Amino acid sequence: MSVIRPYRPADRAAVADICILTGDAGGDSRERFPDPDLLPAAFALPYVEHEPELAFVLDDGGAAVGYVIGTADTPAFVKWYREEWLPPLAERYPLPERTMTPLDWLVGLLHNPERMLVPELADHPAHLHIDLLPEYKGAGHGRVLITTFLRALGAMNVPRVHLGMDPRNTGARAFYERMGFTEIPVAGEPRGQFFGRATIAP
Repeated sequence: MSVIRPYRPADRAAVADICILTGDAGGDSRERFPDPDLLPAAFALPYVEHEPELAFVLDDGGAAVGYVIGTADTPAFVKWYREEWLPPLAERYPLPERTMTPLDWLVGLLHNPERMLVPELADHPAHLHIDLLPEYKGAGHGRVLITTFLRALGAMNVPRVHLGMDPRNTGARAFYERMGFTEIPVAGEPRGQFFGRATIAP
């Protein structure tokens, strides 16, 4: 039986695997990003390292098969990412002089945490990422994960949260809209679409 529970350090490898298997517009990213460590280092593991209290997993009998992760304070997260998370990774993944491959593009994102500081999102200080393995979608697990995260933010007196998504992932957009998220227009934004909503008071 699947349950939603708080993240544990033992879930770290599973979180990385889920990120990889859902990291290309909701699908398997291994062909596009063949380095198995890079995508989780950019989009999953910093969150469980920095704010494990805001990480929740879908556990299917002992293994994590989905997660919601994020931060209550995007500017503070970006500062930590720049000062503490990035330096050891930058040695392994130096910034390429030119963007020639998808991996080069991803390394560029890794080196630019300030990309998360979007002026139009300033009044939605928290942000989140949610990913489920494909076979666990459509059963209501995503709704429970998001609701759990929204309640955790509400208990911390965080008023609003945002998320970004690849426009190709039309199923995700429909899900977020059902969850009460509305699109936040961002002028000249080439990287995707953003959605936000209020958190849930305890």
